[in-house]
Amino acid sequence: MKRDGRCLDHQTLEALRLMAMERLAEGEAASAVMASFGFCRTTIYKWQRKAKGRKGLVALRSRIGSGRPRKLTAGQERKVLGWVNGKDPRQYGFDFGLWTRAMVGRLVEKKFAVHLSLASVGQLLGRLGLTPQKPLQRAYQRDPEAIAAWKSQTWPKLAVRARRNGADIWFWDEAGFRADSVHGRTWGKKGQTPVVAVPGQRQSVSAASAVNAKGAFWFVTYKGGLDADLFVAMLKLLMRRRRNPLYLVLDSLPAHKAKAVRAYVEATRGKLELHFLPGYAPELNPDEMVWNYMKRTGTARRPLAAGEVLQDCIEAQMKAIGQNPALVRAFFQAKDVSYITD
Repeated sequence: MKRDGRCLDHQTLEALRLMAMERLAEGEAASAVMASFGFCRTTIYKWQRKAKGRKGLVALRSRIGSGRPRKLTAGQERKVLGWVNGKDPRQYGFDFGLWTRAMVGRLVEKKFAVHLSLASVGQLLGRLGLTPQKPLQRAYQRDPEAIAAWKSQTWPKLAVRARRNGADIWFWDEAGFRADSVHGRTWGKKGQTPVVAVPGQRQSVSAASAVNAKGAFWFVTYKGGLDADLFVAMLKLLMRRRRNPLYLVLDSLPAHKAKAVRAYVEATRGKLELHFLPGYAPELNPDEMVWNYMKRTGTARRPLAAGEVLQDCIEAQMKAIGQNPALVRAFFQAKDVSYITD
């Protein structure tokens, strides 16, 4: 039976070569030796020539092929990891904010005067444990120091004060929904974009909600934009029949800081307080998770059926959230809001 030696591993081939030389030394015919292995008869003569050389039988042992040496040293590769991981190309003078293989290659050439092909850059990034990912977007106006201060100083003081005064802390946020907006992806044949039927008549509705870490949930829907008068009307609904003081944490939307709002808050004589999150840091608000959840599931993930009203569907889904305290508490387990403790 003929056997292809290329299908065998290096250790097996090494053992066969050494065994063949041993059998030849014992007087066995070369043709018989190779026939027993299933190899071509002439192959053994190549082994013999190598074994008679200066290295002897060592020349028949397997060696690890070194291949072409890498253009970057291990230390240089570690530097590339430090430059790319968590950094922005604009920090190095480029005019584009996302890392591509070409961009990394340009940076390597700029720093080390070494040119790498796109394939080599891809292999380098893979060795460094980096993969192409869709980045999260953060406003460049963010103030990291203010965010850190909120987590380490402002929030702990607010939580202690709320416990001392018997106040409840709720987080507030607003969002908008449209009936002709289809989120997510669907499968289709390559090169042929799938078509999803949506209502021809546009429907939109806005919603505001408030959550607390104990699993309580409150919401209201409305049409159009939010102004100070509408916000005050919502606050009055939220405060209705409330016994304990309420500390409401929210963003710095102009309607939230209007004169009419301040006047209403003052009229509650300490029963209601508004506390504002650092600017451009929506991830600090667990109420954002409500909108993330709604836009990943339910009405926001499917077109309206004939005769359905968007506002009714949104209200039904929000009522379901309010009836699931465990789900509301889960919104407070996200990494970005882990600073909040009950």
